[in-house]
Amino acid sequence: METLLNVKSGLLVALQFDNLLFCFLGVTLGTIVGVLPGIGALSTISILLPITFYMDPTAAIIMLAGVFYGAQYGGSTASILLNIPGTATNAVTCLDGHPMAKQGRAGLALGLTTIVSFIGGSFAIIVLIFLAPVIAEVALNFAAPEYTAVILFGLIAASTMAGGSALKGLAMVCVGVIFGLVGLDLNTGVPRFQLGFVELSDGMSIVALAMGLFGVAEILLNLMRSDGTPFVIEKFNLRSMFPGREERKAIRGPIWRGALIGTGCGILPGTGATIASFLAYATERRLSKYPEKFGTGVVEGIAAPETANNASVQSAFIPTLSLGIPGDAVMAVMLGALMIHGIAPGPALVRQEPELFWGLIMSFWVGNIILLALNLPLIGIFVKILKIPYDTLYIAMLLFICLGVYSIRNNVFDVYLVILFGIIGVGMLLWRYPAAPLLLGFLLGPMLEENARRALLVSRGDFTAFFGSPVSAIFMCMSIAVILWSIGRPMVRWVGRRRLTPL
Repeated sequence: METLLNVKSGLLVALQFDNLLFCFLGVTLGTIVGVLPGIGALSTISILLPITFYMDPTAAIIMLAGVFYGAQYGGSTASILLNIPGTATNAVTCLDGHPMAKQGRAGLALGLTTIVSFIGGSFAIIVLIFLAPVIAEVALNFAAPEYTAVILFGLIAASTMAGGSALKGLAMVCVGVIFGLVGLDLNTGVPRFQLGFVELSDGMSIVALAMGLFGVAEILLNLMRSDGTPFVIEKFNLRSMFPGREERKAIRGPIWRGALIGTGCGILPGTGATIASFLAYATERRLSKYPEKFGTGVVEGIAAPETANNASVQSAFIPTLSLGIPGDAVMAVMLGALMIHGIAPGPALVRQEPELFWGLIMSFWVGNIILLALNLPLIGIFVKILKIPYDTLYIAMLLFICLGVYSIRNNVFDVYLVILFGIIGVGMLLWRYPAAPLLLGFLLGPMLEENARRALLVSRGDFTAFFGSPVSAIFMCMSIAVILWSIGRPMVRWVGRRRLTPL
């Protein structure tokens, strides 16, 4: 009963004119920066942070949060239409979303992402309302061994996303981990893998890597193969935006599994939406009866990661608000915004600032409804982008990518880096090496190193520490099982073919 009263009071706060206005501004701006490659929620929130000094704390946090989860909606648009992830969390959407656009089903892909994003966000909000105290207590008990086991499982699962050889997928994960270790060692401050470039002291830019491998590579390859004609677009109407009976049946399971994975990843500090979307995609590919079709434009390949990343973004506020632990860089900026206004996130926040806490939670639901109403009518406009001829469209895209990458750190070196990764990405596409596992290896590599070293320091080098708790032991066993499955399945097929081959 108390929870329902809190929800009611939070809804009254969220529907106040000022809060509603700033929620609308936040989600609209978030959608725009999500569509534009290379900008992202982090830089936008950082730019808006000084403006919030003069705002009411509740309205300020509602607006900044709207930018955060609104960018997830917009990021899928660029991924599907242009094969350029608007944000890093939408990178995996390129794998099946862009092939659907090429097949003339861009309206369906965009409509599907909007609907499943709303479902994933709503699921996470319900969890946030009813289970935040319990889940926060569980997450607080996670130590370095548990995080190491979870991250290792994520990396191994990423290798299974390779459309062909699992060995190629694992190789790309390893390359991604090496790229992620470029820069200064966290413990000693010693430069690693910099190759003499001072610009790499802070590591490689995730934006340059993602845009290069997914955006520039696709653009260069299409310019090499294209005759300049635009995409083939089927007749577009409101009906084509919604999945049919068979498609609804196919996405039912992926939606709920993606919501669970996304909510779980968002709750654990340090994981976040990117990991959630990759894990959801890998899970669906493993469970599918036709895994070989993933990457060719299947609805499950869109429904699972898009549900997961939006659920993760909403649930990421649980550790930030309840424990004062930011789950990622965006949450760290949000934490700073609260502290600027003299609000200390933590267990006492719900009791000391109930208006802000419950008003913010209910504004998520209001913002998701606004995004649903905002994005569906704009899909027809977005699809028309595909009618622009290749030569005009992709040259403009290259320009915007370079401008976006440069704007992140105001460094020309990042522009050279994105071009280099674009050339590498072309080679990977030609030789069928998957880019998605490399990106996840890049993201998780530093986190794996940090937590593994911390666990070994505490245990004095005892590797059994990674099996010391039920959580870490389960994830380590799951990692071993996935490796054995990946190796064993091709061997079983090879033995079966040998038996069937006549002497």
